[in-house]
Amino acid sequence: MKLKIGDIVTGKISGIRTYGAFVNIDGVAEQGLIHISECKNGYVTNLEQIFQLGQTVKVMILDIDEYTGKISLSTRALQKTSYNLEHYHKKRYWTNYKNKIGFQTIAAIKPIWVQEVLKKIN
Repeated sequence: MKLKIGDIVTGKISGIRTYGAFVNIDGVAEQGLIHISECKNGYVTNLEQIFQLGQTVKVMILDIDEYTGKISLSTRALQKTSYNLEHYHKKRYWTNYKNKIGFQTIAAIKPIWVQEVLKKIN
């Protein structure tokens, strides 16, 4: 079986370590690794809560190292992504709203700035 990046294949979990889970891919002699960051969306504390030895999983091939033949896999790439929209609705200011100068032109506000600086110097 000729594997390429982006393929979705099935395999069985053959080992679980703190950094990821090893998968024997069906029809391939080489095994791949699902890094802990590619197991699921969000923070992962314990891989043994997600995977068990011998469990059949569907994975996407992220990378195949051309020199060593190591295969990087992901189950997270197959999950639906959910975003927390609270982060996108924050009010953003492109001016210094605390000074209440708004969008006055620099020419109009320049004399005020000069006077403020002269007061601080003297």
